[in-house]
Amino acid sequence: MRSPLTLALAAMLVSVVGQAVSPHGAATPATSFQLHSSGTLTVMVNKSMVLERPEGLKRISIANGSIAAAAALSTTEVLLNGIQPGETTLLLWSRNGKISMYDVQVLASMAKIDLVRAQLRQEAGPKATLTTDGKSVFLRGKVANLNVADRAEAIAATLGKVVDLLLVPTPAAKPQILLKVRFADVDRSAVSQLGVNLFGSGTKGVGSSTTGQFGGAPSLSASGSPPGLSDLLNIFYYRPDIGVGAVLQALQAKNLLQILAEPNLLTVSGKPASFLAGGEFPFPMLQGGGAGVGQITIQFKKFGIQLNFLPTVTPRGTIHLVVTPEVSSLDYANGLNVNGFTIPGLDTRRVQTQVELDNGQSFVIAGLMDNQTVQNLNKIPGFSDIPILGKLFQSRSVNKSKTELLVVVTPEIVEPIPAGQKPPSIPMPVPFLKGSKNFKPQNPEPAADHPAAPLPRRTWVPVEELKAREASLAAAPTPGEAAGGLGPASVSMRP
Repeated sequence: MRSPLTLALAAMLVSVVGQAVSPHGAATPATSFQLHSSGTLTVMVNKSMVLERPEGLKRISIANGSIAAAAALSTTEVLLNGIQPGETTLLLWSRNGKISMYDVQVLASMAKIDLVRAQLRQEAGPKATLTTDGKSVFLRGKVANLNVADRAEAIAATLGKVVDLLLVPTPAAKPQILLKVRFADVDRSAVSQLGVNLFGSGTKGVGSSTTGQFGGAPSLSASGSPPGLSDLLNIFYYRPDIGVGAVLQALQAKNLLQILAEPNLLTVSGKPASFLAGGEFPFPMLQGGGAGVGQITIQFKKFGIQLNFLPTVTPRGTIHLVVTPEVSSLDYANGLNVNGFTIPGLDTRRVQTQVELDNGQSFVIAGLMDNQTVQNLNKIPGFSDIPILGKLFQSRSVNKSKTELLVVVTPEIVEPIPAGQKPPSIPMPVPFLKGSKNFKPQNPEPAADHPAAPLPRRTWVPVEELKAREASLAAAPTPGEAAGGLGPASVSMRP
């Protein structure tokens, strides 16, 4: 069947070529041609066929030369060559005033099609089939999974543009992975200080000797009245009869900080999960350039015990983990003062590692130790070099700190608690208000004649639907991002 548009275009072409131009430039009427449909010609790619017209030929035209090529061998023969799969139209003008129109179909080589079908049968199974229609290749049937469907599409693409109509089984639920993590952080510090301050007063003057490590010397009056003291550490002695006193300061302190946390995280294979036991504090960010000069925005920083991990179940039956544990605390010693407000810094210890384990195996991140020793020695030149007595003109301070961090990670593949089984609960040592209900609200049980409808389930799904679902899950934001995240909030603060 010819479409009206094809016949109209052919008639216009006949009306145009039906005019001839004489050597003197004047248009003269030519032979009147009549358009006739002559059927369909089929040729393979890289193959040729010869078309004979005993009445003789005057002109040859082919609509799309990239699909097929036509050339005159003689006044009565036409050579048709197939270039690539597709459809086009061939017009032949005969000497008797007749125009013949052929629909030309160029098909892929049957040998190549058979080879691709054999390869498809080997890779995707006997239920996957393909058919060709010009440049298009239609894949139909059922395959084992999405990976096999991708391989079948790649094989069929060697014949042209693929229209994937394959079906795959509904994928099973992804494994759920429980990550058990144990943080153990021990921070030890020791401080040792030793120093001596000498001071004296008499009827002719006031004097003192100090290294300055423990503050200023006691204040004395020239009349020999008792000194005013602001810091009486450890040992103090003063003789008013001779106006001489001494302050001995010796301090030794030990601090111990222990942190133990055991968070459990649950996620499915291929999806990230995170844990934070701590909080957030505001941190100012200075904006510059244009109208934002001098404006400060506030961004909230996380601190505490944080864990980010991404588990993936491998084809080998193991669990590949990307783990980032972090322990941070507020550090006011390295803080920042902004408009009279102190913004603390962060003392952070972070580890990022990748490991592959079997179900239930554990790995330990150890050796995260930080040992620091700071020693300060102050002395008065000259006097401090006197044997034995020189110690009275020296002061010493030693600070030692030792931090140890241990992280133990254990991944496990778990199943949900079966329906109807009582979930675990926390025993409450103190009962709640008397008279209150001790059970949670529940939906009414379905009637016997109207049972609850089960969720719809399909055994087979189209490939494009499964790919679209995987893409939407990959692009879906996390709950924190969907709620607005932790982006900076603009606050007008002018210094």
